[in-house]
Formats: sequence, structure tokens, C-alpha cells
Amino acid sequence: MTRVELTAKIRDLKIAKGLKWKDITDKVEGLSKEYTTAALMGQMPLPEPAAKAIGDLLGLNEFEVKLLQEVPYRGSLPTAVPTDPLIYRFYELVSVYGTTFKALIEEEFGDGIMSAIDFKMDLQRQPDPNGDRVSITMSGKFLKYKMY
Repeated sequence: MTRVELTAKIRDLKIAKGLKWKDITDKVEGLSKEYTTAALMGQMPLPEPAAKAIGDLLGLNEFEVKLLQEVPYRGSLPTAVPTDPLIYRFYELVSVYGTTFKALIEEEFGDGIMSAIDFKMDLQRQPDPNGDRVSITMSGKFLKYKMY
């Protein structure tokens, strides 16, 4: 079994058992819903206790539990430009606002990058009378480029 196949199996089991990502996250300690979901979508490794707890919940075998603990090949979307409409909106968002993000971050912090390693994300539903909104907060450590 590959990591991609395991991700598909996990999604199938989640549906079959009528679970939400939060239901799965509630079975592990110390990990956010966002990180746990990223791990189960094949983008992050899980610590052993979390992998075992999720394995017990979903009925995964020993190899699959170990595979959840392996460092994955990240950023593995099937195409360079995403074709899924929801994911494409993020691609579009960066295409439109990327230069604005860059200009404002550099003005505030200087020459560097926002870490995707020392990173936190929070996703919430924001009620709105005109239709609920998606609120995503991303927090990454600023890493200044060093001169040498």
C-alpha cells in the first residue's frame, strides 16, 4: 500500500463510519483538526500515539499505522495547477494577492519568508446574514534571509 492509497482508504472509512475530521481529531491529544486532517490527507506525519489512536478508530492494520508516521512527499497534488474548484480558489487567491502578501510582509518584517514548517492554521465558520464565510488564520514564523 502507498501513502496515496492509504489516504483514499482513510477517506472511504471516514465516509463509511459517518465521521467528520473533528470526530477523528477528538481521538488524539495535542494535535489540531487542521494538522490531523493534513496528516490524514497525506501531507504530514503523525506521532505514534496519534497514529495508533486513529488506526484503532478506523480499523487500520499495523503497516498502515506505521505509514501514517512516515514523513510524506508533500505538495503532491496530481497537477501543477489544481483542477479542484475549491483548491483552485487558493491558487487564484495567491495569483491575485501574492504580490500584495509579499509587499506587505516585506514592509512589516523585512527581506525573508513566512515559514510553512513553523506554522499554524485555524479554520472556522463565520456566520454572516448574507451567507456564512470561511475564516482561515495562517500563522507562520518569519524567517529573515541572512547575508553572508
